[in-house]
Amino acid sequence: MTVSIDHATANDAGQLAILAGITFPLACPPTSHPEDIRQYVATELSEQRFAQHIADPTKILLCLREDGHLLGWSMLVEGLPQDEHVRSCLSIFPTIELSKFYLHPSHHGQGAASQLMQASLDIAAMGNDAHGMWLGTNDQNARAIRFYEKHGFTKVGTKTFKLGRNVESDFVLERSLLVA
Repeated sequence: MTVSIDHATANDAGQLAILAGITFPLACPPTSHPEDIRQYVATELSEQRFAQHIADPTKILLCLREDGHLLGWSMLVEGLPQDEHVRSCLSIFPTIELSKFYLHPSHHGQGAASQLMQASLDIAAMGNDAHGMWLGTNDQNARAIRFYEKHGFTKVGTKTFKLGRNVESDFVLERSLLVA
C-alpha cells in the first residue's frame, strides 16, 4: 500500500465530511442513539465545519491518501484544553490535542493508522512548542485504546462527551512528544 500524508486544504472539506460520516459512528458505543450520531455528523462533521477547521490557524488537519483517495485524517488542536477537568488530568505542558483520528474501516490493521499517527506526532513535535499530546476516546472503544497505548499514550483521567441525549464517558490519554 502506497500512502501519502499531507495537510488538508479547503478542497478536502467535502471528502472529509463524507469520510467522517463513515468513521465517526464506528467509534460510538452501542448505547449511542443512531439519530444522535446522524445529528452530530450533520452539524459537527459537515463540509462547512471542516472548511472552518481547515481555515482555523490553531488547528492542523492531516489527510492520509492512497492513490489520491482520502482514507484517513487527524486533527490537532493547539493550546490548553478548554475543559478545566481535562487540564487537571494532564501533566505535560505545553500540550496539543489529538482531537480527531479516523481511518476508513477497509484499511484497519494494514499499518496506515500507524503511519498517520507517526505523522501527527511528528507535526506536533516539530511544528509546535508542545511537549505533550493528549486525546479523549470513548472508554468502551477497546480497539482505539489499544492502538493509542501501543503508540505511547497512557490513561491519565476521564472526561465526558455529550452526544445528543447521552453523556458518554471518555478516557483522557497523554504522551510525551520529547525524544528521550
